[in-house]
Amino acid sequence: MPNIRIAPSILSADFRRLQQQVEAVVEGGADWIHCDVMDGHFVPNISFGPMVVAAVRKVTELPLDTHLMISRPEQYVNSFRDAGADRLIVHAEATVHLHRLVDQIKQAGMQAGVAINPATPLQAIEEILPDVDLVLIMTVNPGFGGQAFIANMLDKVRRLKRLCEARQTFPHIEVDGGIDETTAVDAVKAGANVLVAGSSVFSQADPARAVRQLRKAAERAAAVAA
Repeated sequence: MPNIRIAPSILSADFRRLQQQVEAVVEGGADWIHCDVMDGHFVPNISFGPMVVAAVRKVTELPLDTHLMISRPEQYVNSFRDAGADRLIVHAEATVHLHRLVDQIKQAGMQAGVAINPATPLQAIEEILPDVDLVLIMTVNPGFGGQAFIANMLDKVRRLKRLCEARQTFPHIEVDGGIDETTAVDAVKAGANVLVAGSSVFSQADPARAVRQLRKAAERAAAVAA
């Protein structure tokens, strides 16, 4: 199994102190910084766009794992590339021509990921698996931070892991939504190796310690699952 990656989501950060918040999770050993982009159309909330991604790029060299919860993502690929995104994750539900969009992201020089909402079946992305670097299983309905983990998504993670193994393709398996020290253990045991954590990290007085604790719990689970 690939090494565990911890990707704190700045959606839950204090934007008055964004640089310090990013620096804190970097100090805590975060692997990636997760940027949740919302447009108020594909999801019922508006978060931020390329300008914030560019601001984060200036304060860290960590990969920017940029999750587009937006309609018409194909129109914004170059904008986020220019802002410094290393990976674009797009929703299968948000585009008609997913293969074309994945190729567009790669041609722009970024890694490509695909995300699916809780009610979307794995069959929606089965044919794109060999072409993506990452699959994101949403463990909440997208749109807001701080939601409760949907436990029956663990079975979807297990089925995705088996499907990837059967097809001999091995993208990162990322989970996003309600991830804390408890749910991280369950997600890793199910087959996830990338954990997006927002409020469980940035709501703490010491985000660096929260990242370290999350990693410790996840790596113990990975050792058990191996």
